[in-house]
Amino acid sequence: MPLNIIVGAQWGDEGKGRVVDLLAREADIVARYSGGDNAGHTVTVGENTFKLHLLPSGIVHPHTIGLLGNGMVINPATLLEEIEQVRDAGVIVNPDRIKISHAAHLITPGHRALDGARERARGAAKIGTTGRGIGPAYTSKTNRSGMRVEAMLSSENFKQRLADHLDQVNYQLDVVYQEKPLDSRQIIQEFLVHAEQIRPYITETGEYASHALADGKLILAEGAQGTLLDLDHGTYPYVTSSTPTAPGALIGLGLGIGSAGRVIGVVKAFQTRVGEGPFPTELEGDLAARLRGTGENQWDEFGTTTGRPRRVGWLDVVLLRYALRVNGITEIALTKLDILSGFDELKVCTAYRAGSETYQTLPMGPGNLKGMEGVYEQLPGWQSDLTSIRQWEDLPGEARGYVETLESLLGVPVRIISVGPERSQVVQR
Repeated sequence: MPLNIIVGAQWGDEGKGRVVDLLAREADIVARYSGGDNAGHTVTVGENTFKLHLLPSGIVHPHTIGLLGNGMVINPATLLEEIEQVRDAGVIVNPDRIKISHAAHLITPGHRALDGARERARGAAKIGTTGRGIGPAYTSKTNRSGMRVEAMLSSENFKQRLADHLDQVNYQLDVVYQEKPLDSRQIIQEFLVHAEQIRPYITETGEYASHALADGKLILAEGAQGTLLDLDHGTYPYVTSSTPTAPGALIGLGLGIGSAGRVIGVVKAFQTRVGEGPFPTELEGDLAARLRGTGENQWDEFGTTTGRPRRVGWLDVVLLRYALRVNGITEIALTKLDILSGFDELKVCTAYRAGSETYQTLPMGPGNLKGMEGVYEQLPGWQSDLTSIRQWEDLPGEARGYVETLESLLGVPVRIISVGPERSQVVQR
């Protein structure tokens, strides 16, 4: 059986957790391959709402095994809190169900402190990080000074490595940023306890996944963030520090190129992003407020991790064409179509205009969007509530037209359409 990959085709927050939960019904293993607890996936099952930052979303299914791959950066405290949360909701979590890569990197309070200090030092040029220490942890990994999860296998080695790391962090906080140093003794004591709890979960997840595929198991790879936040292929420098695109699944899980099967691109029915950076189709005022919601409902446009209100705008097909190319997306899962109910008309950005030039695709990638203005196709809206609809034929003609226009513009099928946050609120084609 192949490795099926789920990727966000926009700036994250597309509803990947919702789609993973749906497709995990048929999967044997659900694997996270990149990112850290800067990503939040929300899954609603009946009265339970799971907001998962590190555990794969599919773990709420009792038959699945969850992998945390080598491409991740893991805050042990966050992971242990999350394990307790899902246990309290009745989900079984033990070393038979969760496997953590020995080669994933650790996030410490030192990384978090450096993240905040760097953002404050940038001032008006801030990137808009989540402050979770993701960037500094990946920086440590790249400059070969990071700590991998396997360091937790030896308490003495881990204690020394952590002490050295915190000494370096405190030097930077004091000398470079003129900020208060951390209490190394307290952090070391806490992390030695974390290590004892996490140690039974540590394994070589790449080998485990490879054997599973050879045995005919189906693995569902769950990306974090979105294509436009990819370190290489996103709206640089307003990006994350990892590779959330589909090729990153192979690197982040330790699997070969022949493993990949379907690539499902998750697309929100309109455009959103959190933090700084370009946004050609961004809306303000009443239209933006209508798309964003009030924040009173868990599915309104406020970050799962940060709680920040998301910037919103019309769907951008130019950026989606780019996402299809860099990911090799074979099909689309369209989320939040129900939010568009009640609009008299809808707009879809089909091209960009800069001066006298019109562009159907990005001339220099998404990092160079300054001066680009959207060229829009106007579509009729619909008034009826979609949340109780389960069959394609029962959707209003205008809603079907919106989906079919997207398929025509992108050249790939829309197979899944979510019309609400609940597990059952889905139209499958």
